[in-house]
Order: sequence, then structure tokens, then C-alpha cells
Amino acid sequence: MRICFVMPALPHYFKLLLNKLVIATDYEILMVKPAQKGKATGAAVKEETDNALFRILELEEYKTWYGKAFYRNLLPALEEFRPDIVVFTTWPYFLYLTLNPLFYRKLRKLGTKLIARDIPFNYAIWGHVKEFYFSDKFLNENFSSAKKTWKGFVLFWIASLIRRINLPLADAHINYIDEAREIIGSYGVPDNKIFVISNSPDTDELLAAFETVKNRPAILPPNPHRLIHVGRLVKWKRVDLIINAVQQLRPSYPNIELVVVGFGPELEPLKAQAQKMGLLQSVRFVGGVYNAVDLGQYLSESAVYVLGGMGGLSINDAMCFAKPIVCSVADGTEKRLVREDYNGYYFENGNEADLVRVLDRLLTDPEKVKTFGKRSFGIITDEINIHTAIEGYKKVFDFVANKNFPIGQTLTK
Repeated sequence: MRICFVMPALPHYFKLLLNKLVIATDYEILMVKPAQKGKATGAAVKEETDNALFRILELEEYKTWYGKAFYRNLLPALEEFRPDIVVFTTWPYFLYLTLNPLFYRKLRKLGTKLIARDIPFNYAIWGHVKEFYFSDKFLNENFSSAKKTWKGFVLFWIASLIRRINLPLADAHINYIDEAREIIGSYGVPDNKIFVISNSPDTDELLAAFETVKNRPAILPPNPHRLIHVGRLVKWKRVDLIINAVQQLRPSYPNIELVVVGFGPELEPLKAQAQKMGLLQSVRFVGGVYNAVDLGQYLSESAVYVLGGMGGLSINDAMCFAKPIVCSVADGTEKRLVREDYNGYYFENGNEADLVRVLDRLLTDPEKVKTFGKRSFGIITDEINIHTAIEGYKKVFDFVANKNFPIGQTLTK
């Protein structure tokens, strides 16, 4: 089976997933990505193309007449590769299928099946667009529900209308949250075409790193009150909120420390914030760490993983090293991983006092930190890992290839 992924970037974790997919199957995979930094790629995204076991084709992106990015010469490339399936990252590429119907017709003439891949985050349920936009559920790029305007609503309504037209064009949808059934289904997509797969890093690599770390000398002094955050340093990660919480917790935990792993445009503002608050000895910025063993040392030597804003696979990473998780409800992917009062706690989005409250509940109880951490580890080994993700992709591909897969299931168990 020939499968083409059309994406705005090739993140490190997804390269590893595709490598394992190639090893586990007879798939021939082509990855189409931008020749330069993708116009739809977030700041400080770590890309990696070395040692890929699949073909990578870099094409020039351009701005379409409607202002979003698409690829030049994508159709000739697909005509040459002749894929059985094309998997589009829904935003922004799936727009093109509606706004350039000639491209869509030519693509269909190749006999290619189409899959839309999305979270989906910031999608309204069709029929409730206005209600959703003006609620606190609709967030801007700074992870804030502020600054709603009527112009913004009109643009959001148009985007939702386009989704109502183009989402049903896909032969299947790969989504990362359970709410996708209701959300994507409201746009006219039959339930049997909606598949929910829990996204995952290469948990085999991370679990092996965990064993390696156990036999390495420590790189940090022991501290039962050490917090850690891993991720791109961008506004919507809300690392500033965690720094504020550290200051609030210092009277109760004088040795409290925050380790910040990552690069991004907010690095200098965050350093300035820590300096202004007198926390330079309590907040440790270590930069980007992409080697699994090195990252594992920082995680293993910390007590609690904290995510102040928008999530990502860093939650999975931390759980591979048996860490309890503190986070807010963000894009929805965290709901499968973090179970309230089981392996972590949720705090109200943007609420510093609530973040302080849940951190205090953990830091004051070292046994709970250990118990929650063990439960996090079990969720990874037993439920949500690279193998369940691969099986999920295989089942979706079998479905669109008409291989009689029992459809309409959640693909993590």
C-alpha cells in the first residue's frame, strides 16, 4: 500500500512513528513537507529528517488566493507516486480541496482515498458556532478567551461553513480526542468514518531510556519539590503561570525549583520574569533537550510534571518516566492521559491560585507523588503508547482500503 502524508512539518516524534509503521508493515510511505520552514508551522518546532525509513519530498509552499499555504506541484508529485491514500493535515491544507475544486477532481481521478488528520481544537459544533465563539471555550493563540470581536466571529463562522463543506469529502478522519465524534460528526461526517487515535511519541525509546537513566549518576541535586516543564517556549504554553506559582509556593517549600526544558521566542521574557521576581535560583532554564536519555534524566530527577497551558506529547514523555501530571484542560488530548486524582490533577485554565492549590496537594504528600507516578507509567505501558498508535493507523488505512475493518471504533484499546 502506498501512503502519502501531506504535513506542514516533520516533527521528531512523527518521524519515529512513521519509521515504526514502515517496519511493521509493507507500506511505502511518502512524506510531503515544506522546503523551507512551513507557513503553518509553530515557533520552535523541532524537525528531523535524518535516518528516515520513508521517502521525503520537500516542495515549495505558496500563499493561495484565500491567504493560506499550499504546495506548488503537489498534484504532479502525487501523479508520479500514485498513492492509494493521502493523509492531509486538515489545517490549512484541506481548505484547498473546497476552494480549488479542480484540484480535488484531479486528485480523485487518481483513485486516491483521502484522510483528514486533526485534533480537532477550537472547532465549534456545527449549529452552535456563535455560542462557541463568544464562550470561554474559544481560545486565541495566547491561550486566552479575551478579545472577541464581531469581525472575528464572522471569519470564524466562514471557516466553520467551509468545514461543513469540506470535512465530508474525506474517506476517513483521524482525530486525537474523543469529542471528535460529536464535533466532526456535526459537520456531516458519518460516525463510521471518524477514528480516534491517541497520539504518541516513541514510547519504546523512552521506556528504554528510563531503564538507562536508573543506572546513571544524577545530574541535579536531590529535591523532592522540583517541578519540570518540557516544551516549546511560546505564549500558549503559559510557563509564566508556572513561574508565578513557584513564587507563591516558596513560603511553604523554600527549596522549590522549576526546571524548564525547551527553546522558543518566550525564553528571554521568561528569564526576565524570573529575575524580576527574584527566582533565578529557583527556575532553571536548560534549553532544548532532544536525546531521550538526557531528557529522561531531567524528568526522573523531578517530582511533578507541570503544563501551564496548551499541551503536547510532553505529557506522554513525562509519564514514560513515572511522573504525576498537573495540567489544565487544553486541546483535549490530555483527557486520555491524565485522570483526576489518579495520576494527576487538573487546574482551571489560567487560574494561578488553582494551580498553586493542586501543586500543594502533591508536594505535601511524597507518597502520592510516587503512587500517581506509577499509575502514569502503567497508562503508558498498558494503554497509550507507540504500538496502540501504529495499530490505530493500520486499522484506518485498512478501512479506507475496504479491508472490512469493524468501523467506528476508538483505536487505543
